[in-house]
Amino acid sequence: MDWNNKTIVITGASSGIGEATAARFAKEGANVVLAARREERLEEIKQRFIDSPGTVDYKPTDVTSQQQMEELISFAIDRFGQVDVLFNNAGLMPLSFLEKKKVDEWDKMIDVNIKGVLYGIGAVLPHMKERNSGHILTTSSIAGHEVMPAGAVYCGTKFAARVIMEGLGKELASTDIRTTSISPGVVDTELMDSISDDDALNMMKEGLAKSEMTPLKGEDIAEAVFYTVNQPSHVDVNEIIIRPTKQG
Repeated sequence: MDWNNKTIVITGASSGIGEATAARFAKEGANVVLAARREERLEEIKQRFIDSPGTVDYKPTDVTSQQQMEELISFAIDRFGQVDVLFNNAGLMPLSFLEKKKVDEWDKMIDVNIKGVLYGIGAVLPHMKERNSGHILTTSSIAGHEVMPAGAVYCGTKFAARVIMEGLGKELASTDIRTTSISPGVVDTELMDSISDDDALNMMKEGLAKSEMTPLKGEDIAEAVFYTVNQPSHVDVNEIIIRPTKQG
């Protein structure tokens, strides 16, 4: 697919999977709109891609705000004329055992991992339906397929994201708009930095050490995203599960 004059909006774009995906599409000549809360990081990324074939811009955005998500999509349309791809990638993973009762962290995961996805869909869908064209992707997780200790709430939010995307796909079955859930396994990102429960963090670190696995990189997920959106128009890849080779 020729990505010149096509636009992708990426949330959670200030690091990890989002940043890597931005680089992949900018390399192909796409217009890329970065969205995250950390404006200084977005500016750094924009400057790094200043000489890339594609045009990179950004808008500081909190995905837990419906108004800001609406403004993000409006910004992308005003700046580049259209939105061809929305990648709902923002997510939090402060794992904790339920007995620790970290209610604030539960609320944050629900707000970002579920409401953020809904707000993104709601903001871009009228535009895509008007054009009868577009692709909406969401980062779920293998945690949306299986539950782990200390992951009850996180897994619940990622399962919800999968279900929302499946429901969206069914609602759009009579259109040319495509939908995809990307479910990564362990990826070397900042996600573990948010874990404040020492017991959960130690459990994760010990598990990773015992497995001797090589975590995925953000670039690995970016390639999966790129593969998905480059399928012929009659092909809709609804879900991709991608994990390290040694992750069970």
